[in-house]
Amino acid sequence: MKNSFFKSVVFAFTLTMAAPIAVHAQCPMCKIGAESNLKNGGTAGSGLNAGILYMLAMPYLLVSTLGFVWYKNRKKESELPDA
Repeated sequence: MKNSFFKSVVFAFTLTMAAPIAVHAQCPMCKIGAESNLKNGGTAGSGLNAGILYMLAMPYLLVSTLGFVWYKNRKKESELPDA
């Protein structure tokens, strides 16, 4: 079991390291678009910032929710009388 888990982690890491080459090209384009929109009186920059904060908060909310559920289940298991 450890061997297959290790292989899957290595595979996921390899895919992650191979993908960012094409992804980095979009960041300057978004920044330039948002800056030019704000200079012309638009509000796309604030919407972009709100979207970034939303995406930043989602992993933390998911992990904290899973941690809370795990904690509650462990607490219930420890309160059960031994059979």
